Amino acid sequence: MDLVALEEIRRLKHRYLRCVDLKLWDEFAGVFTEDAVAEYDTPVLGETLRLEGRDAIVEYMRSNLGPDKISAHTAGCPEIEIDGDRATGIWSLDDTIILPGTRLLIRGAAFYHDVYRRDGGAWRVERTGHRRTYEYMVSLDDAPSLKFTTSH
Repeated sequence: MDLVALEEIRRLKHRYLRCVDLKLWDEFAGVFTEDAVAEYDTPVLGETLRLEGRDAIVEYMRSNLGPDKISAHTAGCPEIEIDGDRATGIWSLDDTIILPGTRLLIRGAAFYHDVYRRDGGAWRVERTGHRRTYEYMVSLDDAPSLKFTTSH
């Protein structure tokens, strides 16, 4: 197995998550191929969200996980298979989204299924998406003493 490629792909996924949580949208765009596709299972919305193209993915995230929202995403236990300049990966996901404006907390877990392609010498995400194993929402009004602090 190509251990350098394996580490580059791991770092790519971690960059994806870090950029989402820190709202680093220009750096986030660099994670994807131009023709990337994302499909996210979203029980809260009652549908699977499909985004086609890097610009659509970045714009959706920018609009829906902007500075007025707090998020924390962690992914681990990767199962990565590399075949030349292409690779696939399955990652476990644990995420939290806090919507202070509507006083809502969303928690969940899922498994990402990714396809990677070496593009211009760097690994990039060609396809990504996840299927939820669970998701729940709770109103922050149900816990009136609960307060959040952030560095932003």
